[in-house]
Amino acid sequence: MGEIEVVDFLFQLALILFSTKMLGILMRKLGLPQVLGFIVAGLLIGPAIWEIFFDIKPGYIFPVQESGYLKAFAEVGVIFVMFTAGLETNLKDIKDTGAVSFTIASCGVLLPLAGGFGIAALFLPEAGWHTWIFIGVIMTATSVGITVEVLRELGKLQTRVGTVILSAAIIDDVLGIIVLAIVLNLAGKTGTDSSFLSVINPNGNIIISILWIMAFFIFAIGAGIGFSKLFKYIEKKSPHTRRIPILSISVCLLYSFIAEKVFGVADITGAYIAGLVLSTNHASAQYVDRRVNISSYLLFAPIFFASIGIKISLVTLTVDMLWFALAFTAVAILAKIIGCGGSARLLGFNNKDSLKIGVGMIARGEVALIVMEKGIAGGLIGPDYRLIVVFLVLVASLSAPVLLKLLYKKDVELPPPSKPEPEEGRFE
Repeated sequence: MGEIEVVDFLFQLALILFSTKMLGILMRKLGLPQVLGFIVAGLLIGPAIWEIFFDIKPGYIFPVQESGYLKAFAEVGVIFVMFTAGLETNLKDIKDTGAVSFTIASCGVLLPLAGGFGIAALFLPEAGWHTWIFIGVIMTATSVGITVEVLRELGKLQTRVGTVILSAAIIDDVLGIIVLAIVLNLAGKTGTDSSFLSVINPNGNIIISILWIMAFFIFAIGAGIGFSKLFKYIEKKSPHTRRIPILSISVCLLYSFIAEKVFGVADITGAYIAGLVLSTNHASAQYVDRRVNISSYLLFAPIFFASIGIKISLVTLTVDMLWFALAFTAVAILAKIIGCGGSARLLGFNNKDSLKIGVGMIARGEVALIVMEKGIAGGLIGPDYRLIVVFLVLVASLSAPVLLKLLYKKDVELPPPSKPEPEEGRFE
């Protein structure tokens, strides 16, 4: 199958951008994250649904598997998404909540990791332990964006519970990215070969692999200190000029390249760490985040998320896979509630606040989808399992806002007529 013509890709690009925008707007009106609209757009313009009724082959309208252009745009999109996630990380919030958020986040990683390992071993006994751990890694990701919007709407974002949820979700993603880097490295499945790693660790020794990953983080932090000082100097001399976001993107892409090619760590880890180290210069980080978001969510991110829907195939769905999807989703949601909520209760939160924290951590979004794509690229799971992760994202994204609003219902209900003053934080 040959590569499509550039002019054909222009038509595909127009179709993807238009459909993702329209469905993204629809999802926002329904109170759901835009990424769900992007994925649904991919399902509609790809062969997933139509191949059930028609004998459709990848071609002019359906850019599945054959388009190198789509793959390149999607890869840039995922790097930009992770870079902006790092930029938006407020290390001060993490520091303020300290050990509490770290403990809750750690339990919110360990229990889903164990749950994913167990459910994968049960349903996929022939896959091997690398795949079982990787299924657990997918479960660890938390999408805090949905929860933040709900808490902001209810006027509860700045409460102790809101701050803990926000900080724990950030730490959760950092820990998840680290676990992902270790699993992909140990499995030798980073998606590309690292010539440096093959020389340093030709036999795949686990200890050497972990030490080499640690070396990456040491390098990233050391170089990040230098870059942070450079950006502070540029910000002081030429505040809010285009050179700052351009240089920031260059640093992001450089970190991504070095992470994968030199250290054998996934490129998304490099992008996230680049955003994280640049976030220490808060003024520049906010400015860069706004500028990068324009490019990311205008063009690259919609293509990445739409490409997930485009590559999904429903004709391969079996009864066994459906049962696995249901079990996978149930375990992923319950593990977050028990792990985060249970640890919060042990740390002194009351039962209701503990449940709020647990429910606030169940939403899944872009990080879970990104982790899934890396696993498919590395051969840890087959492409048929995209549908299972998309199902988790859909169910968890719908469940989190509904359950949170129910838990906060008594806290935000209107006061009786004898007390005319509305409750603080309520939106009229």
